Amino acid sequence: MTQILIVTVGGSHQPIVSAINDLRPDYVVFICTDKDPATGRAGSVSQIDGKGSCIKAHPADEKPSLPNIPAQTGLSTEQFQTVLTLSDDLDRIYLDCNQAIDSILLRFPVAKIAADFTGGTKSMSAGLIMAALERPEIDLQLVTGSRADLIKVQDGSQFTAQANSEQIRFQRLIAPYRQAWNRYAYSEAEAGLKSIKPPNNTELRGQYTRFRELSRAFAEWDNFNHSQALQIMQPFAPNMPDTLKNYLSIALRLSDNNPAKRDAARLFDLYLNAQRRASQGRYDDAIARVYRLIEWTAQWLLKNKADIDTGNVKPEQIPSTLNLTQNREGQWQAGLFNAWQLVKLKTEGAAARFITEQEKNLLNHIKVRNGSILAHGFAPIQAADWQPIHAWLEQHFIPMLLDEAFQVGIKQMPEQLPNEYN
Repeated sequence: MTQILIVTVGGSHQPIVSAINDLRPDYVVFICTDKDPATGRAGSVSQIDGKGSCIKAHPADEKPSLPNIPAQTGLSTEQFQTVLTLSDDLDRIYLDCNQAIDSILLRFPVAKIAADFTGGTKSMSAGLIMAALERPEIDLQLVTGSRADLIKVQDGSQFTAQANSEQIRFQRLIAPYRQAWNRYAYSEAEAGLKSIKPPNNTELRGQYTRFRELSRAFAEWDNFNHSQALQIMQPFAPNMPDTLKNYLSIALRLSDNNPAKRDAARLFDLYLNAQRRASQGRYDDAIARVYRLIEWTAQWLLKNKADIDTGNVKPEQIPSTLNLTQNREGQWQAGLFNAWQLVKLKTEGAAARFITEQEKNLLNHIKVRNGSILAHGFAPIQAADWQPIHAWLEQHFIPMLLDEAFQVGIKQMPEQLPNEYN
């Protein structure tokens, strides 16, 4: 396989010569500086294209006594190229290094590439490192050795070593998917993590697997597949981050065998799902979920407290003051508003008091939903439409639901799904 070396060139030739002699690359890209625009002094490119004796063997020497670096290392003119950049302009250096890497990848698509950042200014080293870190196929390396001080390694002790950058690369690669969690975009995080090659390091590979699988678990949760989410999360329970362990108990509650308790938990989960959609600016989706929440709450209350099934109300359960409709099978059915009338007439407690006091407000908020493109209208729901409904839910509806849910063992509002992964 063709071996490529990309190397930054500074004032000292020894590390570059050592890197080439150790690696014996087939082709070398020298990242160099041209003449300084302020002083006119020669840049490091003179170490590559200088004629005759152009390099001092030691900085204290009076005159140059060595040929250029290609001549010292036996490189022919077909085996190298120079890329000029600025000595201290990090943006420019990063751009030039990126363009050099792109060019090499096009020219040698299956080559093995190493980037040596030992030479050059600090900015040149930083620019090459940043560009190389974005390409998992590039090996980062440096020339090191024994040191008598912090200035340079001792001559003759130099050797090439691979830079340990897998942790840095891993954190850079997964950063966008941490940000996806900030938007509750768990499916996006899962898909992105699947596209990343798992790290070789055992500990990092464990972190990668845990992050990917927990992203998958919360993606399933966000799609209301609670049992699948619980199944995915359980094997990671012992090593799950402390900030996420509470969600195991919530997931267990959502999968409870007690229908009354389980459905109450799912009502709160639906509300939190609506809030997540609103935080993403998806207000039509949020309102659609709220409508289902209000309807389902009435259905849950009637089933749990009065044994009434709104999809098949028994004739003897229908108050004389209430007009219900029959479906094709002749079953009497109660839609959202009629279901809440049944709650008012057939139950006692917080829900009955709520509908008595909030009937008009409920109707007004339902009108907003009916205008949604996901219901009967054509105009998108805006933030200004969502905010008063959300405030009403927080002030009146959720306290009522908490009161009713307490009767079946739900003592508090569950946590919102996580929006950060640490």
